[in-house]
Amino acid sequence: MVGWGRKVSGQRAMETAAKIGASVLLLEDGFLRSVERDDPSLSVVLDTEGIYYDATASSTLESLIARSLTEEERQRAQRLMAAWRRSRLSKYNFAREYQGELPERYVLLIDQVAGDLSIARGLADAASFARLLDNALAENPDLTVVVKVHPDIRVKARAGHFDIPRLEAMARVRVVDEPCHPVRLIEGAEAVYTVTSQVGFEALIWGKRVRCLGMPFYAGWGLTEDDVTPPARRTSVSLEQLVFAALVRYPRYVDPERCAPCEAETAMAHIALQREMRSRFPSVIHAVGFSAWKKPILTRFLAGSKLIFVRSPDAVPEQATVAVWGAETPQGLPASAKVLHVEDGFLRSSGLGADLVRPMSWVIDDLGIYYDATRPSRLERVLQTTEFDADLLRRAEALRATIVAEGVTKYNLAGRPWRRPIGDRRVILVPGQVETDASIRLGGVGIRTNLALLKAVRAANPEAYIVYKPHPDVVSGLRSRGGDEAEAPLFSDEIVTDGDTLSMLAEVDEVHTITSLMGFEALIRELTVVCYGQPFYAGWGLTRDVFPNPRRTRRLSIGELVAAALIIYPSYVSHVTNAFTCPERIIEELSAWRRRGPSTMPLWRRGLRFFLRLWSRRQGR
Repeated sequence: MVGWGRKVSGQRAMETAAKIGASVLLLEDGFLRSVERDDPSLSVVLDTEGIYYDATASSTLESLIARSLTEEERQRAQRLMAAWRRSRLSKYNFAREYQGELPERYVLLIDQVAGDLSIARGLADAASFARLLDNALAENPDLTVVVKVHPDIRVKARAGHFDIPRLEAMARVRVVDEPCHPVRLIEGAEAVYTVTSQVGFEALIWGKRVRCLGMPFYAGWGLTEDDVTPPARRTSVSLEQLVFAALVRYPRYVDPERCAPCEAETAMAHIALQREMRSRFPSVIHAVGFSAWKKPILTRFLAGSKLIFVRSPDAVPEQATVAVWGAETPQGLPASAKVLHVEDGFLRSSGLGADLVRPMSWVIDDLGIYYDATRPSRLERVLQTTEFDADLLRRAEALRATIVAEGVTKYNLAGRPWRRPIGDRRVILVPGQVETDASIRLGGVGIRTNLALLKAVRAANPEAYIVYKPHPDVVSGLRSRGGDEAEAPLFSDEIVTDGDTLSMLAEVDEVHTITSLMGFEALIRELTVVCYGQPFYAGWGLTRDVFPNPRRTRRLSIGELVAAALIIYPSYVSHVTNAFTCPERIIEELSAWRRRGPSTMPLWRRGLRFFLRLWSRRQGR
């Protein structure tokens, strides 16, 4: 019989099992649960004896804590504690760190929700909290007592155990009642006072002195200072034994991206990434000029910040952080506003962005944007200044190898195989671009049209076999072709409109481009690339540059370029979890997506777009 802890279902499972002679399995959330409180849990504990917070009876966790560890298990426990501290984890991980000032020296006291089952089952009661405060004040006469109020007391109007106004009137008490991540509070405390809160367990991981007025699962083992006499079955153990039992042996974890069982380290890494990505930007961000389609996508890519969508730049307050699409800064923004420029990333989707196919990667740049060569961007800053360590470079090389092996590109479109002509002529691929695109306007130098590019390539390579591939947005009719692009056959040997990008890159000798991302994809595959503009991947000694960018003075390897452009710079959001993920996982999802076939715009939306374009043209006339 299976039930949930000491809730109604758990009691019913135990009663029914007793009647029919069945065994009982009680479940509860694990100690590393999730990011948001309402997210599906990443860990569940399974107990065949009781449940961990019930000190009135034995539990499977108690038996596991008492087990000795091998040297390998002890070292793993130490690594888990180090990772927990490094990633600043807690049971729930949605809130930001406390931003207010803290006393120079203090002890931390943890309130809990009144009536929580862990209190009574932890051999405590409401009066325990009054004694907790009295002890904290009496035992630390020279320190401030910082009282952390449970977030549900403010967010869900639950009751706690303290009169907040009375606490605030006390000279040596500081109340923290805003919802916040507890780690900074734990980290700075000289001791943590608790009745049965899990924060006490987390404080032990941080090496803090922990005072307990109840009997939580981590008390009674010689690791805490206990007011309650522990059950005789609890004897002295090491911190590694406690941590290994609580984080490895007792719970079961699920990898949310693969929907499969995983180890504690995988779950910790997933939540660590969420915390890192969710804390990059200010807690409130205004957004200007985003379409209805892009708004929910932006919300995902800026998760962790509250988004306020405004219709006009004039509605953005002074000192605000504001997100805009693309390179342009809207007129009317306050001069004090900090602008985040948002654009598609380099591993985007299986289907065109112009088809409104949902992206897997966006870049969010606080300096400029990667295709604007007229000024520095965050990507350029990373490429120019970052010291890439050996681990990152190994990761980048493995990522590049996977991209090549899996045949992943930005859009992952289907196309017919293409083969180079028979003979020994050098074959040059010239990818077309949308001539009105900002990357041409801001990254082009002199040459800004496809025909001008073809003329320049032909003039410099009269003997070569030149293959021109128009941009897929132009081929599909989603964007207009260049005004003189009809003359392209005069300067090329072949025009391929439906060729598979990967098969073409595998067959050609060189790629010549203004700023096309295909140049980057060619570099990844170790092809010669000639740039007639200043794309983000030019100027680092990897390409032949007709117009070098004087700001870019460093010489980089392909691995360093990949590390910056595909690991450090973009943000990735999984289609499986709607949560942040890594480029390695995105390649897995893109490969599976491409095998199902690229997504396209629904027929009704294509029809709507056609009539809107027709209407706008008539209005223009």
